[in-house]
Amino acid sequence: MFLKQAINLGGRELTIETGRIAKQADGAVLVSQGETVVLVTAVSEREPKLGLDFFPLTVDYREYGYAAGRIPGGYFKREGRPTEKEILTSRLTDRPIRPLFPEGYRFETQIISMVISADDVNDPDVLSITGASAALYLSDIPFDNPIAGVRVGLVEGKYLVNPTYEQLRNSQLNLIVAGSEEAIVMVEAGAKEVSEEVMLEALMFAHGEIKKLCQLQRSMSEELGVRKREYTPIQINEDLFKELEEKFSAELREALDVSNKSKLESYQKIDELRKTAIETYPEEEPEKRAEAGELFDRLKERIFRDDILNNRRRPDGRKFSEIRPISIEAGWLPRTHGSGLFTRGETQALVTVTLGTSQDIQYVDSLETGEYKRRFMLNYNFPPFSVGETGRMGSPGRREIGHGALAQRALEAVFPGEDAWPYTVRIVSDITESNGSSSMATVCGGSLALMDAGVPIKAPVAGVAMGLVMEDKKFAVLTDIAGAEDHYGDMDFKVAGTRDGITALQMDIKVTGLNTQILADALEQARKGRLYILDKMEEVIAEPRPEISRYAPRILTLQIPVDKIRDVIGPGGKVIRGLQEKTGAKIDISDDGKISIATPSGEAAELALQMIRDLTAEAEVGKTYLGTVSRIVDFGAFVEIFPGLDGLLHVSEIADYRVRDVRDELKEGQQILVKCIGVEGNKIRLSRKAVLKEEKRARGGNN
Repeated sequence: MFLKQAINLGGRELTIETGRIAKQADGAVLVSQGETVVLVTAVSEREPKLGLDFFPLTVDYREYGYAAGRIPGGYFKREGRPTEKEILTSRLTDRPIRPLFPEGYRFETQIISMVISADDVNDPDVLSITGASAALYLSDIPFDNPIAGVRVGLVEGKYLVNPTYEQLRNSQLNLIVAGSEEAIVMVEAGAKEVSEEVMLEALMFAHGEIKKLCQLQRSMSEELGVRKREYTPIQINEDLFKELEEKFSAELREALDVSNKSKLESYQKIDELRKTAIETYPEEEPEKRAEAGELFDRLKERIFRDDILNNRRRPDGRKFSEIRPISIEAGWLPRTHGSGLFTRGETQALVTVTLGTSQDIQYVDSLETGEYKRRFMLNYNFPPFSVGETGRMGSPGRREIGHGALAQRALEAVFPGEDAWPYTVRIVSDITESNGSSSMATVCGGSLALMDAGVPIKAPVAGVAMGLVMEDKKFAVLTDIAGAEDHYGDMDFKVAGTRDGITALQMDIKVTGLNTQILADALEQARKGRLYILDKMEEVIAEPRPEISRYAPRILTLQIPVDKIRDVIGPGGKVIRGLQEKTGAKIDISDDGKISIATPSGEAAELALQMIRDLTAEAEVGKTYLGTVSRIVDFGAFVEIFPGLDGLLHVSEIADYRVRDVRDELKEGQQILVKCIGVEGNKIRLSRKAVLKEEKRARGGNN
């Protein structure tokens, strides 16, 4: 059945339609805003995958060049591996959807979002979130509660829903929120040091718009008469659970306590107990053994939550607002341009900064503009040894891309503009230990490394991960959560920023009923934690170093008139090649006449700068120059005052007396002082007589 409905969202129409295309999928919708159209499909297998302890959901978001009327670059002229934008949007779509499936659902499910039309006004990424929910909710897949996603901007104090690309460029806030009618379930944000109050207002504004999109999906479901396929949720064997609880609760509670042991020691004790619990039951009953293993994990979660909510105690004995011990080093790697080692508890990030030139700029494909330049990059790596495991070292996975993007947003807000800092900058964060938020350790380490490299950032940035455990009316907000608190808690809430405000935020929520007051408490607790970490960082390095590393390239910039570019390049590039060979500098010239000169040596850069100034200099009336006589003629001489730039010294301007023969006064190759007395187009008039008169007056004055 074909059905199409629309609502007004931020003054523009957003439509959802189904029944026209991809009818063999379990669910398929077209979501449109303006001339941007996203096709989202959902398919879930009819038979469960046995032996899994997780929900096998995959989400793939793809942007096709044809959607914007472009042919992909590269040799093959077709889309290849997912871009960073596609990976991040796949994660944005997955994160709010995954927790809303029935517990124990083990049927392989796939959501595919395809951008099939893209204008230069509307970003398709948030349409994918709403489309994924609609494709699932309007199908027979057991997804019973619709969600939606919106973007919020803040321009001139006004909140905008799904702002255009142009509006977003001028916005203080780039906030993506997903939620149901009852609650917010996911947040992703970059910001220019906005306050906690502004962020909270923006979240509430977003939720109001989300409710409209959820109601639209409910209306469509009712009109279509959607009926869900039969699915029997997994029932807990209460008798077996009680049996395990009686036998292992005390030992398991002691194993979970990490106040006097490391994470790895705790994990080892828990694994030993789990093995004992499974082996309590005979090998002839493999199903019961498997069930015992699952219930043991459930018991572990119950003990953890009971300790937090009822005993008001964290596994490591910390107060709810307490941050683990912090250790900081800056500038300890001898040959990097900047480095920082940030350790918080059992989480450690080794972060380095490399300064490059404009030749190191990254070019990124975009549906909006086709291609844009990126001069600030952050790469996050999570090697398996950081958690005491073995594993394959390959290209970065979705998690690494996502964590790196979050840290990059946090630091990009304080990164200087190209006019103030001509360098291209690459940050690399290698996680060397992990038990807690390594992305927030990356933010702290990245800020330290930038300052160590002498990058004039606006202010230091720190980040902290918050958690929440909530049941009925009881709740606990936790600062600086460790791995178990993230896994068994109900919220993972990462906040990064300066002393003046938030620069990045990421939140995933597993429960409904999260009210404004809890969010406000979490933001305020995060602010205090952030300030505490900034204090610790500033004890080691409080501001950017005044000088960059002696191993970093020196970059000088010069602005020349556009019509002088050809003089610097020369015929076939001859002049600029000669400059680079003589000085050893890398010289880049942009179309607007901006020249960047990069060398390992400051002296070489200054030499190249002076040579370019000489090539592009123009004579100014009234200024005196040391020139070289290049050619003598009957009516005077031509004097080269800059390389390749001659002026005429007329015979009447050679001396303060009558000159009969120019060759009696001057010789070719002779250096003389001359004053510019006139410029008419390309003709320059010079005078030696004026200089001689000034010298006589000066001598007379001295006498």
